[in-house]
Amino acid sequence: MGNQNKSIYLIPVMLCFFCMGFVDLVGIASNYVKADLGLSDSVANVFPSLVFFWFLIFSIPTGMLMNKIGRKKTVLLSLIVTVVSLFIPLLGYSFGVMLAAFSLLGIGNALMQTSINPLAMLIIGDKNLASTLTFGQFVKAIASFLAPYLAMWGATQAMPSFGYDWRVLFLVYLVVGILASLLLWVTPIQEDILEGKSSSFMDCIRLLGKPIVLLSFLGIMCHVGIDVGTNTTAPKLLMERVGMSLNEAAFATSLYFIFRTVGALTGSFFLRVMKTRWFFIISVCLMAASMVLMFSGESKMVLYVAIALVGYGNSNIFSMAFSEALLSVPDKQNEVSGLMIMGLFGGTIFPLLMGFASDAVGQAGAVVVMAIGVIYLFTYIPKVKH
Repeated sequence: MGNQNKSIYLIPVMLCFFCMGFVDLVGIASNYVKADLGLSDSVANVFPSLVFFWFLIFSIPTGMLMNKIGRKKTVLLSLIVTVVSLFIPLLGYSFGVMLAAFSLLGIGNALMQTSINPLAMLIIGDKNLASTLTFGQFVKAIASFLAPYLAMWGATQAMPSFGYDWRVLFLVYLVVGILASLLLWVTPIQEDILEGKSSSFMDCIRLLGKPIVLLSFLGIMCHVGIDVGTNTTAPKLLMERVGMSLNEAAFATSLYFIFRTVGALTGSFFLRVMKTRWFFIISVCLMAASMVLMFSGESKMVLYVAIALVGYGNSNIFSMAFSEALLSVPDKQNEVSGLMIMGLFGGTIFPLLMGFASDAVGQAGAVVVMAIGVIYLFTYIPKVKH
């Protein structure tokens, strides 16, 4: 593949990154389901926890699957599962239906996140890997911050032709998912056939014995825990502290993803012109400031600033930790990718703990859980070498 062709092949890959962002609709969706079905915080947080539970189960097998069928076919499989998950809520609406939909959304996303980064690396090469993955996260963030707006539009506007209220966002993303599947399917991407014995599950797990792989894995757990945690907790903070309605507070989720989007876009530039380590330090400091403001803030403006800070600060943590691990074991990239994506299981652990903490002492308890993740990221700074 020539350099020009490689750039063209990145277009369908970036559309797949957009589809990857569909998973973030679970934050605002869980708030609407909670209101519609009269659920407690701890029960409603089962939805985002369930989505990310599947990363624990499917990430390493997906890394092994890539060795057998290739990266492109694995991404296509992930798109098919994602499309099915988006179709289910259009057929009915109950606790069980949403559990099924979010489970499939999590499975599809686990397949996609494990395979899309190595596929992008196949096209772009080792050079500028962190900045390329960060640009992919920028594209992903566009889908993330659009979800609350689509939900609000469906919930507040008359939708006689659809009849799906806030669930119209599933219909919109379903169409995009089908388009992405078709575009990637017709895009020719050449892959080298893996020769020799494929890695076993235990071979993948043993890679955690490498300190940088283990610490990057834990860093990604904290990143996604803070990400999902802010996604679900930001509206609740405004409802608890300022007395907003759910439809008004839903803007907080969009604000978070707006700044995540800005952070990913500017991060793709900064990571080309400055050392990754320095940008990592800046990012974690912004997140720490956010935790202080979220814990103590009582006004709408202070909470908005806190949400913006964590959105920008958390926008590039995944790409930096992921690339550190991927570049540390160049001969086991598929397996390392599976391990790193398994770290997204943090999206299960954090919301569950945050749900129990907020039920006990209010949303400040949820913020404390997220702050523990930020503290760990400070300890990861010395490991950032590239």
